[in-house]
Amino acid sequence: MATQVRTHLMFEGCAEEAMKFYVGLIPGSKIHSAEHYAEGPSKGKLKLASFSLGGAEFLCIDSPAKHQFGFTPAMSIFVDCATVDELDHLYATLADRGQVFMPLANYGFSTKFGWVGDRFGVSWQLNLR
Repeated sequence: MATQVRTHLMFEGCAEEAMKFYVGLIPGSKIHSAEHYAEGPSKGKLKLASFSLGGAEFLCIDSPAKHQFGFTPAMSIFVDCATVDELDHLYATLADRGQVFMPLANYGFSTKFGWVGDRFGVSWQLNLR
């Protein structure tokens, strides 16, 4: 039986920047640990970090190996926002230098919903409760 389940995000050189961006954006979030590579071509990059966003636990790394894949919108971080102002702020900030998949609108299942890919390639679904 699994003792802990967390989302793992693999970046190629910008893991720490992304993690700090996310933690600074969502209230109640924090970095728990960050281990960096001490030597080699990845020196200074994140070997493994643990952080939480609004109570949800995440891990992230900077992969020393280059890959032929990145993040896909099929897997996304879903955020229920308490207010329109919170939703609008998250949407604008995450969409900046990113990609809009679904603009903010009423899609029937929610009075206000938007789906974006951020500048790091991570997909976010933002919903007004």
